[in-house]
This record gives sequence, C-alpha cells and structure tokens, in this order.
Amino acid sequence: MSGYDERSMILHEHLRGKIEVRGKLPIDNMDDLSTIYTPGVAAPCLAIAKDVNLAKKLTIKNNSIAVVTDGSAVLGLGNIGAHAAIPVMEGKALIFRQFAGLNAWPICLETQDTQEIINIVKNIAPVFGGINLEDIAAPRCFEIEDALQDIGIPVFHDDQHGTAIVLLAGLINACRVLNREINDLKIIISGAGAAGASIAKLLHGEGNQSETGQHKINIKEIILCDSKGSIHKGRTDLNSEKSKLLKFTNPNNVTGSLKDAMKGMDVFIGVSKGGIIDASDIKTMAKDPIVFALANPDPEILPDEAKKGGASIVATGRSDFPNQVNNALVFPGIFRGALDAGSPRIYKSMYFAAAWALAYSIVNPTIDRILPETLDRAVVPLVARAVKLNYHPDQQS
Repeated sequence: MSGYDERSMILHEHLRGKIEVRGKLPIDNMDDLSTIYTPGVAAPCLAIAKDVNLAKKLTIKNNSIAVVTDGSAVLGLGNIGAHAAIPVMEGKALIFRQFAGLNAWPICLETQDTQEIINIVKNIAPVFGGINLEDIAAPRCFEIEDALQDIGIPVFHDDQHGTAIVLLAGLINACRVLNREINDLKIIISGAGAAGASIAKLLHGEGNQSETGQHKINIKEIILCDSKGSIHKGRTDLNSEKSKLLKFTNPNNVTGSLKDAMKGMDVFIGVSKGGIIDASDIKTMAKDPIVFALANPDPEILPDEAKKGGASIVATGRSDFPNQVNNALVFPGIFRGALDAGSPRIYKSMYFAAAWALAYSIVNPTIDRILPETLDRAVVPLVARAVKLNYHPDQQS
C-alpha cells in the first residue's frame, strides 16, 4: 500500500461514507412538522401535480445530481462492480458539493445491461436536475448517453467529455506557450474507448458553435490507435463506434502499430495503459512534441522519459506531476452552468465554451502550467458562466 492508500482506508473506515444528508431547517415543534410534512406539504405536492416544472422551484430537484455507474470501468481498476464503485462515486458527490454547491448522490447499479440502465435512469430522473454517468465501459456508455438525451435534464458522461474538455484546454494553452496554431497539429491518440473517441470528436470540432472561443477548433489530422494498432479503413475487426470514427480520422489511412503511427506526429495523447512507449518513440515524432500521457495510475510514459525523448510539454493524469489533466476542473462547472441556465441537456457548444474558459483562466500559461490547479476555486464559476452563456433555448445539438 502507498501512503495515500493507507490513509484512504483509515479515513473510509472512520467516516463510513464521505457524504450525508442534512436538513435545511430544524423540526422543533408540531408546527414545524405540520409545515414540512403533513398536512402542509400537500400544497406544494398539488402545485407540482398541476405544473411539473414547479418541482425545480419547490424541491431539491434543480440542485441535485445523480452520479450513475454500473461499476464496469472504475478508474484504472476495471470491472469491479457496483459495490466497489461506491467510494469513487461518493468522492465525486463530495466534489460536486464543495466546488459547485450541488447535491449529488452515488447511484451504483447492480446491472450492466444497457437497456436496463437506460430504463432505471429514466425512472429516477424526476428527483434529479442532472445525470452524471460515470465509469461505464465502452461501447455501452455511448449507447446509454445517447438514449438519455431526451429526458429533459442534462446527461453527461464525464469519462468521455470531461477528459476531452480538460485536454482541449491544456492543448490550447500548450499552443499559446509554443506559439503554434492548434488546427495545424498532427495528433496520435492511444486508446479508442470512451475517452479516446470523445477526444477525437472534440479536437475535430464536432458541434463547435461556441460563442466564447477565440476561433473554431478543427484539427484535420488525427489518428486513433487501439490495442491492435492504428484504426484504418482496411481493418475488418472494428465495432460500429470505431468505424464511425474513420469518417474524420486517419485521412491518410496510416496502418501499423502505435509506434509506427507516432512517427512525425506533433502531439501524443494517451488514454490507454501505462508504460507502452519510451523516449525512443518520442524521438520519432515531430520537433518539440507535446505529450499528454493520461493513463492512471501509471502514465503511458513518465514525464522525465518523455522529456528525454525531446517532448516540449508533458501532461499526465497525476497530481504529483505538473499539468494534471483532472476532470474535476470541468464537471462541477458544466453542471452548475447547465442547471443555472435551465438547459434540458449539455450541448456540444458548451464543451468548447468550457474548454476556452478553462484555458483562459490562466493569463500567462507556461511549460509547467498549462492548466490551473484542481483546487483553484475560481475555475468553477468561470466554467459555469461560459456554459450558461452558451445555452440558447432554440439549440438543436
């Protein structure tokens, strides 16, 4: 056990849960009880029965998030199940509360059936203002998120879009530091699961209608690799999600292994597994490459090794290295902004608005500071404001 492992075990055993429910007012006498429960509670119940939208004004609904998982892809731990996922979801709920003032509750489902998960979320939606899907394996996560976009409240799979948004912000600032044009970059992505697919879509510019961005994101040369190498048109083993990605990735139909595909690329993005590349692979890339090695707990390449190979800027998913790519920089602000706006979903334009807001929260980025600290309390209000400003009732996607 590491020091953090031991401390975490002691803390969890002592607290027996990191969150709790607290009332907003005391019940000191029968008048209090009659007002908050029967008979007085009938009045708001009947008002909501006549107009369901009043639930947002009269109940906890508009400030509550369900953190939903099936336990199939928890952190870097894999398919450890619903019970084992509870500590992670509790932690996320605590972050929602402390950073965005949102009430959140872990909903850990003892099923990994796609349609059953969809049905459960639809049926619990009345009490929540938003649904944060978490740690659900691909491709099931894509199907679930897509099927829930019409339930009238924001549904957001953080493993996909949270990672992609923070990464885009980091890449924007890396380009500011190195004086490069982001749309001219040639990018290789290791990992074609939930995070890799979403990163590719965001960097390509899918749904880029942000009114707060400096210019449109539209990176044309992106190659995705899975465990078998580059995803190209000659592959006969691709699932439907990977096949769809070929509509805008790998324009030159590069074949071969990850190491083959890295040659001459400007940016390496890893959302796969630790220790799969070394300095010699970085040396085959273009001059002064940018490296985002985001596998946890062990990155695809350690920062010192990447710099040994010539990397100009290195980011990881870890807090003990500079430039941590942490979803907590965006998901509290994304939901806070969407709920404040009264938006029925998280629109793609909001992704880009959040990325630009996050990037420009740093006035003067440096090689070792392309992203703000995760505990920077100024970030959530900036992201929330950008998201809120990018909601328009007539939006379609």
